Amino acid sequence: MTRQISRADNLIHQFDTVLRTLVPKAAQPSRPSPANVQPESPLDEEQRHHVAGLMRINHTGEVCAQALYQGQGLTAKLTETRVRMEEAAAEEIDHLAWCDQRLQELDSRTSYLNPAFYAASFGMGALAGAIGDRVSLGFVAATEEQVGRHLEAHLRKLPIDDKRSRAVLEQMRIDEAQHELWALESGGQRFPLPLKWGMRLMSKVMTKSVYRI
Repeated sequence: MTRQISRADNLIHQFDTVLRTLVPKAAQPSRPSPANVQPESPLDEEQRHHVAGLMRINHTGEVCAQALYQGQGLTAKLTETRVRMEEAAAEEIDHLAWCDQRLQELDSRTSYLNPAFYAASFGMGALAGAIGDRVSLGFVAATEEQVGRHLEAHLRKLPIDDKRSRAVLEQMRIDEAQHELWALESGGQRFPLPLKWGMRLMSKVMTKSVYRI
């Protein structure tokens, strides 16, 4: 007989997700980091600082993704949508852990602003899920589109010889594109341009602050 998941069980699971997302080194990936098969390249102090800033931005982006999926999963109307949100969140955990690992290799840290961005993203995800699955899935698609743009820009900004960071971002870009496609094929509503511009503005606020803090 399958054990029924209680409200207490669900709360414990949600709290565990928050801890694994916000506590450095706590996230455990299901896939090894793509960086593991790449050699470490010598970086000067300025390059190391720059790469760490870019990876910190990507790490915070994955913190936001976890919060969005968690909020959306809690309020999703259809069971299938909720399950797919959980599957996508599992892949985002991989990204979170990979970025965290790379930051450690660069002798750097995650952003001090992560708890604030997590809370804000969770609220937006829960609201989108409460409005309806089409809006929630559309929000996933629009978010992943924005993340893809950031990853492409960061790949251009990385030092040419930094193959470890590049390998991580390239795999993340592949996964995010798949999430965007899934969301649209599942019936996600395409957001109008003004709303996407607003999301880009919010994203710029995050990237500018997290690069250093």
